[in-house]
Amino acid sequence: MSKAIKLVSQSKCYGGFQCVYEHESSILKCTMKFGCYLPPQHEKKKNLPIVYYLSGLTCTEQNYIMKSGFQRYAAKHGIVVINPDTSPRGFDLPGEHESYDFGSGAGFYVNATEEPWKTNYRMYSYVTGELPTVVASNFNVNVGKSAISGHSMGGHGALIAALRNPGKYKCCSVFAPISNPSECPWGVKAFTGYLGENKSSWKQYDATFTAKEYDGPKLEILLDQGEDDPYLNDKQLLPENLANACSTNKHINLNFRMQPGYDHGYFFIMSFMEDHFNFMAKHIC
Repeated sequence: MSKAIKLVSQSKCYGGFQCVYEHESSILKCTMKFGCYLPPQHEKKKNLPIVYYLSGLTCTEQNYIMKSGFQRYAAKHGIVVINPDTSPRGFDLPGEHESYDFGSGAGFYVNATEEPWKTNYRMYSYVTGELPTVVASNFNVNVGKSAISGHSMGGHGALIAALRNPGKYKCCSVFAPISNPSECPWGVKAFTGYLGENKSSWKQYDATFTAKEYDGPKLEILLDQGEDDPYLNDKQLLPENLANACSTNKHINLNFRMQPGYDHGYFFIMSFMEDHFNFMAKHIC
């Protein structure tokens, strides 16, 4: 596995640097980009905590960097923030670019098992394995002090990463996650395409199922959901199903907050970003 990275861009921000790097991914078999915010503490202090942020459908690494305002809070707490792209790029597989909710920009953070996706669409292994190894090899971070966060499809990915890897992430912070993908149109489409028709294989990538089976160190989860989110009304997100599953597991503490008047977009995310960084800092700083 190559651990070499190349700097694509760098801008000073709140005393630190907002960077974008690229590297050759052996898991995905393509060049991948990821955002990396290095807080001002990075120059003088080693073993900084890490937050991984996973974006939603159609996004690249740029959306979170440009729209969320997270850098202010990462600088305050001295947290390195890593946010990868949402899918492999550059293969032009049949049907890869035909819809916004499958293929390019929509990797769903699973390891595909179906052709033609299984060779490259392995975002679960990339996010939980290869990317952290690359980060640990290149930056002054403490891998034992990691948190994971995400929005929508990325919220689904963050939940799955935390629930399937007990102790790897000290906490999980999510905005409007796809909480029960086996039961919603987005998830059924993606899981059928990437994982096949056997729905029993879907459960490993469904937070509502994995929450019931989680047996590890106490996992703290903060979930914010806008009450005026159109995808909530369309039954794409189903956070109530996750809440019910978590309520039966003593190893999970879910703080589920409904936010009146907020929708699914980045104005919603930036409104509660400070809360989420304060929450994560409590567990990793």
